Amino acid sequence: MAANTIFEKPVAMTDNHTHYCPGCTHGVAHRLVAEVLDELGMRERTIGVAPVGCSVLCYNYFDCDFLEAAHGRAPAFATGMKRVCPEKIVFAYQGDGDLASIGGNEILHAANRGEKITVIFVNNAIYGMTGGQMAPTTLPGQVTTTSPMGRDVELTGWPIRMRELLSSLRTPAYIARGSIHSPQESIITKQYVRKAFQYQDKNTCFSMVEILSTCPTNWGMTPTDSTKWLKENMIPYYPLGELKTPEGGDGNFERMTGISE
Repeated sequence: MAANTIFEKPVAMTDNHTHYCPGCTHGVAHRLVAEVLDELGMRERTIGVAPVGCSVLCYNYFDCDFLEAAHGRAPAFATGMKRVCPEKIVFAYQGDGDLASIGGNEILHAANRGEKITVIFVNNAIYGMTGGQMAPTTLPGQVTTTSPMGRDVELTGWPIRMRELLSSLRTPAYIARGSIHSPQESIITKQYVRKAFQYQDKNTCFSMVEILSTCPTNWGMTPTDSTKWLKENMIPYYPLGELKTPEGGDGNFERMTGISE
């Protein structure tokens, strides 16, 4: 009797071997997006936009059309593609250095204009590809190569909460933050990703899902310790849940684990 397949690679992912460091959770984020594209039947009409950073090669892992943007400019690329091809599903995949630093104005104005695109924002609180420097999302006291004594907020300011910043805009949008440090949180985060793509499919609004991720290499930790550190340190500063919905769910810090079909 043939065994039943209970777990397999999404069709929207390629067979290429990953370049990410051991324990990096970018691969988990990739899989969640790919599963959603498969389940919603969107893969054949999806166009992704790759950033500059650790996930600069993400186009090698998604089996759909992709563009490569200059550093921080993924929302602009996505805006142009969506306006030219409104029938396409367009998403940008960005890290915290790419989106919250050099691309800060790009994401802010794309959200304020209400561009009908989806942004997957991976926040691991550090610059990864370039050597572990302090990022806009680095936590107070967190040690990096450019903050060896820990981030001093008196000198560098407080970490930027992009979910909260974009949620303050008047323009309707879907803004949520999830985490992928555990299977349970990954399931909830996938629900957020699914809703983001569904809103775009219905031409409803701009959407961004922030995903808390680990960086064992630049954090100087084992993968196991990294997931524990994320839970104990990042989530208190970056609370999880949906904060803004186009139906008017502004300012709601309560976690919403359900999803409307």
